[in-house]
Amino acid sequence: MRYQIRLLFRSFLCVCLAFFVSVRSEAQSVYAPIDDYSYHLIDRMDIQGAKGNIFTSVKPYIRKDIAQFADSAANDTGRLSHRLSKVDRQNLQYLQHDNWEWSKNKDSGNSARKFIWGLYKKRNDFYAVDTKSFMLQINPVIDFSYGRDEDVTEQTTYINTRGAEMRGVIDNKVGFYMFLTDNQAAFPAYVDNYIKSTNTVPGEGFWEPYGTNGYDFYTARGYIDFNLTRHISTQFGQDDNFIGDGYRSLMLSDYSGSYLFWKVDTKIWKFDYVNVFAQMTSDIMGVPPQGDVAYPHKYLALHYLSYSFSNKFNIGLFECITFGNTDTIHNRGYDLDYLNPIIFYKAVENGLGAPDKDHIGINWKWNFLNHCSLYGSILLDEFNIDEIRANTGWWGNKQAGQIGLKYIDIFGIHNLDLQFEENVVPPYTYATYSFPGAVGNYSYFANYTNYMQPLADPMGANFYESIAILRFQPWYKFTFTGKLFYTIIGLDTAGKGNYGSNVMLSNTTRVHDYGNYITQGARTTISFMSLTGTYQLAHNMFVDLGVVMRTEKSNTSFYNNNDNSVFLSFRWNIAPRLQEF
Repeated sequence: MRYQIRLLFRSFLCVCLAFFVSVRSEAQSVYAPIDDYSYHLIDRMDIQGAKGNIFTSVKPYIRKDIAQFADSAANDTGRLSHRLSKVDRQNLQYLQHDNWEWSKNKDSGNSARKFIWGLYKKRNDFYAVDTKSFMLQINPVIDFSYGRDEDVTEQTTYINTRGAEMRGVIDNKVGFYMFLTDNQAAFPAYVDNYIKSTNTVPGEGFWEPYGTNGYDFYTARGYIDFNLTRHISTQFGQDDNFIGDGYRSLMLSDYSGSYLFWKVDTKIWKFDYVNVFAQMTSDIMGVPPQGDVAYPHKYLALHYLSYSFSNKFNIGLFECITFGNTDTIHNRGYDLDYLNPIIFYKAVENGLGAPDKDHIGINWKWNFLNHCSLYGSILLDEFNIDEIRANTGWWGNKQAGQIGLKYIDIFGIHNLDLQFEENVVPPYTYATYSFPGAVGNYSYFANYTNYMQPLADPMGANFYESIAILRFQPWYKFTFTGKLFYTIIGLDTAGKGNYGSNVMLSNTTRVHDYGNYITQGARTTISFMSLTGTYQLAHNMFVDLGVVMRTEKSNTSFYNNNDNSVFLSFRWNIAPRLQEF
């Protein structure tokens, strides 16, 4: 069956390439990796009324669109120009420099000083080649972090990441990207406990022990992309995706790490229609393999249709289905029915008689007063109106919700931004029932996970979550960020069954059919606060100094923990590794 999948993707690539060379294609661009810094700058410009071809609920963004967005804002002579602060204009220059190959500003990206051997001709590139038919950019990737975890073990924490990033375009038509790092890390106690309970490093895949309390793992992402037509682009490779306007996503987040996928993105008029077909890892079989053992696969198919009524209001419709390569009867492989790019998945699933997991949802965003953005989403896992009216707490009714507000330049202070967000996810959301191929009470193949990590909110299910984020950039090179996560979650109690927070557990192991409520089980309060000061030494070269304070309190002694840590890090061409759960 793996041969069938490989043959399918190869056939698709051949068809696309044949179609590609037969049409007049637009110049192609790669995507900018998702990170909290540059994407927040784009959010600020979007809220203030900058115009461009960016649909903020679909991430990552194409670098060409970012450059055009920044050019438009920098060259604006209307009302937007009067709202921009000095730091805003410097941030726009940062975005232009970071995407210089697509900026219309002729000086974008040029280094202020000359370096030996032709290195750093551009601010963001260690080495760059820019010819009529070929563009190549190569950069080192470094993340050195040292810290101290002040829990009962008082252990040293560290991150040692070295690698390289490469991106480019061939003949202005085919884009390519590669990111590869070798990592050794020792994490704070709460992250270490998570790894021991799930056997996965958050956001990563396979790992090996390192030292007494460390982990050794690779991070690898890479893809090719090109335009099929002026309005349709496609991408194939290993990377992350994110659907939504919130800090968290109830639809698809980048928390679980990268996976193999094929994406088709159609942008025309006021519409953005995204199709994602992915292969993910369903089960790591208890322990990392000591030899060549292939992990079993699971698959995902996703549609997201976004429509902008104006520059201020956007709405999106979401549907997604996850399924395994086996069911109760036979090995399935990738069901070709789910490759249909415009069909309603629930109808397909019913027609197949398949035990697959489907979700539908709606996402929306409204920018107003040039300072605020109100956003939200609703996800439907299962829905029975009669049971809702009866108000009996039936386990099968699972409707998750998100509401949030972004408020920039609060109290009239430039570049002081605040974000509030509330997330509510009922028990058993994202989980499914077990069938042959499941291990014990776990059902890996159709639940909404990748590499045993949630594909949506990292908290899983059965929780209320409140988030507050304060960002202040008083000067261009200095940024201060404070984050507060307050979560009330119902965890499982040993020997008493499944209360619905662990999305890996089969929902057939639920405690009861009726009388369910959010935070049932071991009611646990998790408060997570971080304070970070960041200084940008040079383009994409940062120094971070921060503190993390995490408290976990429960009505059972098992979940009572305090964990405080401090860290100092040096980052070059890489986003910070965040463990916010």
